[in-house]
Amino acid sequence: MLRVVFPFVTFIAVSLCLLSQSALAGNRAAAESCAAKLAPVARQIYDVSAPAIGPDSVVKDVIVERVRPLVMAGKFDRDTARTNATPAGECLVLLK
Repeated sequence: MLRVVFPFVTFIAVSLCLLSQSALAGNRAAAESCAAKLAPVARQIYDVSAPAIGPDSVVKDVIVERVRPLVMAGKFDRDTARTNATPAGECLVLLK
């Protein structure tokens, strides 16, 4: 019985892994496609924030955490960051 069940369970486990990787690739592709249309500052916000986005991330918190140092360093002002964070966030949500 075990010889029959084990290959079947292995097949199911491998199939689920491949499906989840495929779904993640689809989300990343959609996010990258969205980001390609962003203005330069919004794209910079996306690029800086994307590596920190996970399934449980709060996109707004990640953006604030990652962009605040750029504003403090004078890369761009607070109003520019605020204006460009919204479109960047819309693309970042696709990564979740």
